[in-house]
Amino acid sequence: MLFDKVKAFAVQLDGATAGAEPVFSGGQVVAGRVLLEMAGAARVGTLKLRARGRAHVHWTESRSAGSSTAYTQSYSERVEVVSHRATLLTPDTGETTTLPAGCHEFPFSFQLPLTLVTSFEGKHGSVRYCIKATLHRPWVPARRTRKVFTVIEPVDINTPALLAPQAGAREKVARSWYCNRGLVSLSAKIDRKGYTPGEVIPVFAEIDNGCKRPVLPRAAVVQTQTFMARGAQKQKRSVVASVAGEPVAPGRRALWQGRALRIPPVGPSILHCRVLHVGYSLKVCVDIPGTSKLLLELPLVIGTVPLHPFGSRSSSVGSHASFLLDWGLAALPERPEAPPEYSEVVTEDEVAATLQSPFPLLPDPRLSLEGPYFTCIQEFRFQPPPLYSEEDPNPPPEAMRPRCMTC
Repeated sequence: MLFDKVKAFAVQLDGATAGAEPVFSGGQVVAGRVLLEMAGAARVGTLKLRARGRAHVHWTESRSAGSSTAYTQSYSERVEVVSHRATLLTPDTGETTTLPAGCHEFPFSFQLPLTLVTSFEGKHGSVRYCIKATLHRPWVPARRTRKVFTVIEPVDINTPALLAPQAGAREKVARSWYCNRGLVSLSAKIDRKGYTPGEVIPVFAEIDNGCKRPVLPRAAVVQTQTFMARGAQKQKRSVVASVAGEPVAPGRRALWQGRALRIPPVGPSILHCRVLHVGYSLKVCVDIPGTSKLLLELPLVIGTVPLHPFGSRSSSVGSHASFLLDWGLAALPERPEAPPEYSEVVTEDEVAATLQSPFPLLPDPRLSLEGPYFTCIQEFRFQPPPLYSEEDPNPPPEAMRPRCMTC
């Protein structure tokens, strides 16, 4: 039978290695080949290829209408982001063609759209990309194979919006049995909004405990998955990294001067998809015994392009300097320092060695230092500059000074 003569049928992408598959982004060309190994000569029909990228969400919610009536509401939505079809093998005459025994390769290539969504797998939705090949044969079922590929849409954090510092402040009155137990305040700040996996977020925070019990500050990076369908939303939150501080005694204040919080290997933010979003935030909270926690949330964007060491250094350094000044962790000098004395830079021995140099300049008959244009050069050739002074040694004359209208 023909079914037994197809030994192998697979899709292979160019650039794939034994340990890793290629990763694509918007606008790139996906190229590869369909491999077909035949144990003997056989008749086949057409070989078709289809590439598809789809964002899909689905969840259900149980609702009750009365004491005994209950029903389940289903929400589902999908968006096609990639759709490509091609026919790799067509019979020359008739409906079939005969392929001899051995290995056969059918190359293909297509270009991805400029804007895509990063591959994602979640509890209530996913973004998947795959290539399907279908071999049609007479009198037997079609043979199919599939190859999944990964797309990562670049998110560059070297933008002014993602390099801007993020800060916030909250306060809460600790209550116990309708009695005020004091005020707890929290303020936190980070040096920028955009980070990449593997980076460390230095968290600056101030916790003022005005209640009568010790409180515990904590910080965490939280991932929020939002799924959208038919006007409804479903969210799933998970903590991807966390750090805890030391308890703050009653009436005391604690400072976090750059408490390190490392970002683990997580997927980048997905912000421009119609059916699902993946966002991140830094949550700084204070656990207060006997009452609800004090919570402060700062937005984060996890990108794929790390911080550039040169291109965005000036903006990031400038914002970081103002960031430190706002928190009192750095101070600018009150007045600029005076330049060094001439004698500290050029010594008398160096001047004498210049005058007695064994390699004097050869005279040029076309140039002469005796002309009027070189008078100032000879006069100040080896003269030191004037001493540094914060007052103008040559003030303008009285006649040239600006005068007010009443003088």
